[in-house]
Amino acid sequence: MKLATLRRDGATFTVRIDPEGAVEISGFADVGALLADPAWREIATRATGHATPLEVIDSDAWAPIIPQPRKIICVGVNYRAHIAEMGREVPDYPTLFTKYPEALIGAGDPIIVAPYAADFVDWEAELAIVIGTRVRRASEQDAAAAIAGYTVLNDVSMRDWQNRTLQWLPGKSFEHTTPVGPVLATADEVPASARITTEVDGELLQDGRIDDLVFGPAAIVAYISQIFPLDPGDIIATGTPGGVGHARTPPRYLSEGQEVVTTIEGIGSLRNVVVVSG
Repeated sequence: MKLATLRRDGATFTVRIDPEGAVEISGFADVGALLADPAWREIATRATGHATPLEVIDSDAWAPIIPQPRKIICVGVNYRAHIAEMGREVPDYPTLFTKYPEALIGAGDPIIVAPYAADFVDWEAELAIVIGTRVRRASEQDAAAAIAGYTVLNDVSMRDWQNRTLQWLPGKSFEHTTPVGPVLATADEVPASARITTEVDGELLQDGRIDDLVFGPAAIVAYISQIFPLDPGDIIATGTPGGVGHARTPPRYLSEGQEVVTTIEGIGSLRNVVVVSG
């Protein structure tokens, strides 16, 4: 099953994505509101009505899957290939930091970069976990059962702000810089070794597989749940594969007008243009 949050006339609504198109799930403003109902799978499955063909849905109609999650947790240095290119050691525990809802944008929205933070803007394609059931101090088995599904997240990073201190949050949570979507795909839709890629202006720059993760989704959810509970609609970004701009020789960064396409097999693509504004 695939679910999405769409925009219409200044509001948002929830849809199920079928081969025929998008079918509205009435009564739920976004996927987060749907997940808050314990019967969300049944509700989404039985939704009927006119299917809007995907090709007629404008790119700016795709809102962030969860526009206002209670928590956004990110895992750093979690792909073996990325760890190697950054010259780090494989960690014993997940490296965690946070992001705030103001950072989130939709699958086709512009990445809006502040002029004073525009010189070292990097891409990071990530598999993101979306929680479907409240989970606290869970085993990996229970953690896996609490996952509603997965989406695509681009953890666009201002590398100079990120590396000013040992704490990464300043470079990771600029407003209007983190695309997430286009859909939430349940686990059965996503291959265990799904391909994850980033293209910039058509050039393939990241090309990995999600089974290169050091800590997989169930292990991450179980670990975080020992610290604080996770609730329906919470988002966890699981890290990025090799190929980021900062690790290249010479380093490469995004500039105004460039289009960034981040894709995960079985889920879909984010397609965002960099705009320097503000």
